Amino acid sequence: MKYVSQGRNADVTHSVKELMSTDCVTATLLDNVYELAVLMRDHDIGFVPIVDGKKLIGIVTDRDLVIRGYAAKHSGSTAVSEVMTTDMKTIDACTTVDEASKLMASSQIRRLPVVENGNLVGVVSIGDLAIQDIFVDEAGEALSGISQQGDASQAAYH
Repeated sequence: MKYVSQGRNADVTHSVKELMSTDCVTATLLDNVYELAVLMRDHDIGFVPIVDGKKLIGIVTDRDLVIRGYAAKHSGSTAVSEVMTTDMKTIDACTTVDEASKLMASSQIRRLPVVENGNLVGVVSIGDLAIQDIFVDEAGEALSGISQQGDASQAAYH
């Protein structure tokens, strides 16, 4: 990948392992919608991977809680399985930042779980891309792709 950032010019390939978050807040199928909402509030997050041990089995976003949970008139005691996304996009730690940003843009997602052998090892977000000076172009490209492809008839993956 060739990039120019603040006057620098170099050929560099960075992997998401360099900037992904590894201290992920997770939940299990034993949790309910209310408990997920509390996790999101207490940790100031809008995305919770659902795991069985270390194996990633789904994700829940704040939007999932609203659309599939509360707007569908489900109570706070509703099982996580009722609101979680199971056909989520994932990447591995060796995925390049450029590949991750393109996947985010084409899939209209802001966060990607990072897995190794099906086990959750981290999460990379557009914010992770944006705070790294060297990755500003990739983050801008991903965010631009998400914003421009807002077709209401398409289902977005989270």
